Amino acid sequence: MMILASSTVIPSNQRFSFRPAGQMHDGFNPPPTDSSWSVRSDHKYSVSNYQRITNMSSEEVQVIRPPANFSPSIWEDQFVFYHQRGEEAEMERIIGDLKEKVRKDLIVALDAPVEHSNLLKTIDAIQRLNLTYSFEEEITQVLQYIYDRYGDKWNGCNPALWFRLMRQQGFNVSCDIFDDYMDENGGFKESLVKDVQGMLELYEAAFMRLEGEIVLDDALAFTRSHLEIIAKDALFSNPTISIQIKEALKLPLQKKLPILEALFYIPFYEQQESHDKNLLKLAKYGFNLIQSLHKKELSQLSMWWKGFDVPKNLPYARDRLVETFFWAVAVCYDPKFSQARIFLTKVIVLITFVDDTYDAYGTYEELKIFTEAFERWSITCLDILPGYMKLIYKGLMDAYKEMEESIENEGKEDLINCAKEFTKDFIRGLMLEAKCVNEGYMPTVEEHAAIGFKTGGGDWLIASCFLGMGDALSKEAIKWGVTKQPIFDCVSIIARIQNDIAGHKKEQQRNHFPSSVECYMRQYDVTEEYACEMLHKKVEDVWKELNRESLMYKDIPRPVLMVAVNFARLVETLYRNDKDNFTHAEGLKDQIKSLFIDAMSI
Repeated sequence: MMILASSTVIPSNQRFSFRPAGQMHDGFNPPPTDSSWSVRSDHKYSVSNYQRITNMSSEEVQVIRPPANFSPSIWEDQFVFYHQRGEEAEMERIIGDLKEKVRKDLIVALDAPVEHSNLLKTIDAIQRLNLTYSFEEEITQVLQYIYDRYGDKWNGCNPALWFRLMRQQGFNVSCDIFDDYMDENGGFKESLVKDVQGMLELYEAAFMRLEGEIVLDDALAFTRSHLEIIAKDALFSNPTISIQIKEALKLPLQKKLPILEALFYIPFYEQQESHDKNLLKLAKYGFNLIQSLHKKELSQLSMWWKGFDVPKNLPYARDRLVETFFWAVAVCYDPKFSQARIFLTKVIVLITFVDDTYDAYGTYEELKIFTEAFERWSITCLDILPGYMKLIYKGLMDAYKEMEESIENEGKEDLINCAKEFTKDFIRGLMLEAKCVNEGYMPTVEEHAAIGFKTGGGDWLIASCFLGMGDALSKEAIKWGVTKQPIFDCVSIIARIQNDIAGHKKEQQRNHFPSSVECYMRQYDVTEEYACEMLHKKVEDVWKELNRESLMYKDIPRPVLMVAVNFARLVETLYRNDKDNFTHAEGLKDQIKSLFIDAMSI
């Protein structure tokens, strides 16, 4: 079901009503909450059963498919043709000169303690302008120096900004610094309300909280309530801060994709009198140059995509190539990760087909065969698959084979095998969902979690991205990546819950694997509103865990760790305001247009 899922549907000739959790008909055993309930024990149904089905005449069996109701692609062939910009060489020269100037400014400021507060503001601007990829080493050097010099005892201006930047970079600095914000009664000082910019910084810092950091929980509640009042105040005298507040209330920086923050922040930064002209020019030139690269990649992918002829061959599936490429760019924007973006786009769109086949088209018998084929992971399985499944299966096998061949000398054999196993486990989860639907079983909340978080997809998405990251993936990172890390699970849980909340109402209109919302409502006899509220709280708790995990791994390069963080941020964008902006692609139209069509004016 993954981040991109709708829910499992059984053809209308196999429809039934779900039984309450624990109420089973004879012969059905409910799924346990551990991994021992495996589809692999069901393999006896596979090849011989399919041969029996296909030998039946059309008079003997008539398969009724649910109608396809996904909207077509809104982009058609818009990105097939790529026209290279003639001035790219000149842009690269300008960018190189600007980078050098910014680097020198950073090093000079590092040697002057009185400039350290301003240095943090510069790093904040670099990150919000989405220029981190250009200054990865410098940012690491500066913040390591700041940490070594001050530890937890920062004595410069804006402690909230210091705290957020240090935590983002992996330094587990103490939240005790916010004790100075408290009055003698344990509440926040009233003077904070008058410092709106400081309150906004504290709001952003609070989202770096870990479990048990009560002062940050309180800080978030305090700042959010006051900022919401200011955002609604038409008479508030500072329009600049008001714009920032409204943007932050939509999505805080820790949960916001850097590429989307840049779209907001570049024009905003330009309006500030204190802006650094070199940084601003670098952000605009860099955006345009990388946009050209992304257009080239998208053209290459669009040509590959045309070979599938989705409207004709897979009319039941979501045609979302461009939206999927948005995923890849969002997760690994750095221009040197072109291979990762292309491979990730291919496997996600193909797994979307797999997902839609389990959710909205395949019969239960066909899905058993499909699962068996993925367990074998061999092109020879094409012979046992129904015709419409062959195109999907071969596409996925080819994509992995192509990646395997391209990285055969990089020492990533364990990683590619791991990515395949993660993918198989995801598909096993889809089959478990189909089994529940076919048997009419309503899982408990705990059983749903055991099945549903398999299909959150975090592990195979992250591992697939790692395959194309070249030498950015150290030996230590490869060893780390082949083990199912807790941070991968965090991504899966956030994805699954957000997907369920966004799709729950529409899924009620058809027979489907119940969402976590539905399971929670039935098990605890509560309203939909209350169930969603509790699940949103669960997501917030998982974000705290993700924050903690991102502080744990000192030997893993930051760009590698940020793949997981950016996947979680992507989920927040895909399901913003409890809407599925991937399935209903109009929700991403403006962002895609800004990223891949409209150049920045210099």
